[in-house]
Amino acid sequence: MDSSSSSSAAESSTTAGATTSPLLLGALISIDSKVSFHLHTLCRPFLPHFILLLLELSADFRLFFPISLSLLPARQLRPFLIPFLLGLVLDLALVGLIKVIVRRSRPHYNPTMNVAISVDHFSFPSGHSSRVFFVASLVHLSASVFVDALTAEGKVVNLLIAFVWVWAAATSASRVLLGRHFVVDVFAGALLGILEGIFAFNFLKIEKFV
Repeated sequence: MDSSSSSSAAESSTTAGATTSPLLLGALISIDSKVSFHLHTLCRPFLPHFILLLLELSADFRLFFPISLSLLPARQLRPFLIPFLLGLVLDLALVGLIKVIVRRSRPHYNPTMNVAISVDHFSFPSGHSSRVFFVASLVHLSASVFVDALTAEGKVVNLLIAFVWVWAAATSASRVLLGRHFVVDVFAGALLGILEGIFAFNFLKIEKFV
């Protein structure tokens, strides 16, 4: 009887735990959706839509990659450009993989968004956020490369770094304000991008391929 009671208690505990986890996750998703929608509707009347669209365009992979490739002949920038290009490809692959696994739908209040590829039907994580924070973290870590390449003083490079971080934050915020993503998508993308920047700086340097 005692072992039977213990077994029943264990099963009940396991069932309760399994039930609690989806409920908690559902509650967090609900809060995230409500906060995101509130920010979207609150800021919409005050922020010019075209500025948000410019921020969106500025972080487009199709813009970054060809421009970066065109700069490869500049030898002094190669210590930055090679990990940058490889990191962009890594980011594209990781974001696409996570989106397909998680399969979180984009906000319902953004029905006019044009979807170019199937993976972009999904919301988590934000690819724009991961990309811009990858750029910001790699630029930050590669400050010495820019000092040498631009023959600039440290103050100039520090201003460049500050600008890139502000751009990354503004672009990420625009994803929520445009209704493209939820807040959690953006934070997850930002964290992923920073980790990618650290990885690219340490393991995708030019010395690894020479």
